[in-house]
Amino acid sequence: MEEKVNALIANVSQVIRGKNEAIRLAIVCLLSRGHLLIEDVPGVGKTSLAAALASSLSCSFQRIQLTSDLLPSDLLGTMIYDSAGQQFHLKAGPIFHHIVLADEINRTTPRTQSALLEAMNEGQVTLDSRTYPLPQPFMVLATQNPAEFAGTFPLPESQLDRFLMRISLGYPDRAAELEVVTGTPIPEQLKPVMWAEEVVGMQALAEQIPVEASLVDYILDIVSATRSSPAISLGASPRGAKSLYRAAQALALLEGYDYVLPRHIKELAVSVLAHRLILADPGSGVAQTRRAAEVLRAVLEEVAVPL
Repeated sequence: MEEKVNALIANVSQVIRGKNEAIRLAIVCLLSRGHLLIEDVPGVGKTSLAAALASSLSCSFQRIQLTSDLLPSDLLGTMIYDSAGQQFHLKAGPIFHHIVLADEINRTTPRTQSALLEAMNEGQVTLDSRTYPLPQPFMVLATQNPAEFAGTFPLPESQLDRFLMRISLGYPDRAAELEVVTGTPIPEQLKPVMWAEEVVGMQALAEQIPVEASLVDYILDIVSATRSSPAISLGASPRGAKSLYRAAQALALLEGYDYVLPRHIKELAVSVLAHRLILADPGSGVAQTRRAAEVLRAVLEEVAVPL
């Protein structure tokens, strides 16, 4: 298990230099059966991280460049009439892959954004009153630029709540950036280091990691504190609490533990919960993202950690 995870991190690190923590969080999200929103300024490797993670898994992969003229059927597919058989058949859209990269998700309209909701929440797509299951594992990795507003459609709270985590890469340190600028070329195609069946098996193992009752109370205390903080007008949802629970299980598995520690919960709380909050004084763009993280960190310091 540890060898597989380390191999996956090392493989993705060939593309994303000096960002092992972001890679680790992306893998935690994958093992939690969750979806990942990568939000940062242009040029720091958002799309490269998503593509490298997908290439490192022996899973089907599809990148979708989301634009303002994209329709829901362009994502989900459509029903085509077969005159010979006199029946309709599904022409599957790009959503029918294991790993889907939704690039610049805030550039497409709310109508198209909402087409992802059922797929992300239920792992299925409904077309013409028929339901079609998506392949497993299934993960949406979406990217967006929070600093640019021309021609964008901010994600509504219901859409943000479907993402288990939101992470930012930030600028690399000088040594990593020097390696990017002068180092060896980035591999065009990474070799897979993990099969789809192995990912599904690790997801099942993560769900079996026990969480003590005191730690479940800790999660609920954190969520409750976000709802009572004067700095937050809308706190985390029950889905947020469940997501933090699942992510803590996955992190424990990734680190080789057969139980969850309090620090697993505290370490993941910002990535899992901050994007679900609506602040009393929200701001906008990058400032809003940073402010939400700061407010949540302050809330975490007020919640007692189980011994």
